[in-house]
Formats: sequence, C-alpha cells, structure tokens
Amino acid sequence: MARVARLLDGVLRRTLSALRWLAIPISLMLFLQWPLREYVKAYSREANDLGQWLFALYVAAAVTAATRAGTHLAVDTLAKRYPARARRLLVHICNLVALAPWAFLVLVTATPLIVASISHLERFPDTGNPGYFIVKSAVWVMSLTLLAQLIVDIFRPSPPGER
Repeated sequence: MARVARLLDGVLRRTLSALRWLAIPISLMLFLQWPLREYVKAYSREANDLGQWLFALYVAAAVTAATRAGTHLAVDTLAKRYPARARRLLVHICNLVALAPWAFLVLVTATPLIVASISHLERFPDTGNPGYFIVKSAVWVMSLTLLAQLIVDIFRPSPPGER
C-alpha cells in the first residue's frame, strides 16, 4: 500500500503543479471581459464562460493543495503546544472522521448530476456556450484528489523523531 501511496503522491504533485498555472489564464479572462465588451463589442461572455470553467478546476485543485500543505482543516489552532506525534494523530483522526466522509459524500451525491451533465455536454445556461459540464466535473476533481491525498497522508511514514 505504501507503493500505491507514493505513486498517488507523485501524480497529485504533478497534477496540482500543473493546475496552479490556471491562475494566469483566469486572470487574463477576467481582464479581457471589459475591453471585449466595450471596444470589440463581442466575445466578453465567452471570456467569462471560459474563465468560469478554468476557475472551477483551479478551486478544485486548490482545496487539495491546501490540504496537502497542511493549511486546510489544520489542527494547529488548538494543538500548537502538543507534541508532533499527537498533532499528526489528530490530523489523521480529523481526516478520517470529517474530511474523508465529506469528500466521499460529495463524490457519491454529485455523480448522477455530473454524469447527466457530461452525457448531454451541458452548456452554460445564460449563453448557450459549451463547457458547463466542466464546471460540474470539477467537483469530481476536488473529491477524488482530496481522497487520494488522504490516502497518501495515511500511508506516509512518520518522521524519525515521531516514532
């Protein structure tokens, strides 16, 4: 299982590293909306729609990145003075009792909606532009990467001072 955790860790590292660069095109799409609307008189809604699905993917990755960095649901607020081993145990307990069930619940309950959206290649309701199914699919990205990160955390060996 440790081998699978190492493989997942590498996949997550590369995936999250690639998705962090979405911040640049998101910013570009936000910036371009105004000149496109005011001067070109076209394509501002398309820029907005593209920005929305890029943002959905970015946020989905950001939740896992925050968990990976230890800033999402961090127990340090309550346990700053606890020994490192106790803090690590609290993180594992919180992950197993709160975060994993939440990610699994989101994955299970959202799947029918996401499958329907993908099967119809759902479009943005206001504009009819393609790609709205990507916004909904970002929920899968978030849940699956979060569950994968929790597996990595559980099977990651303790630092030598904690054993």
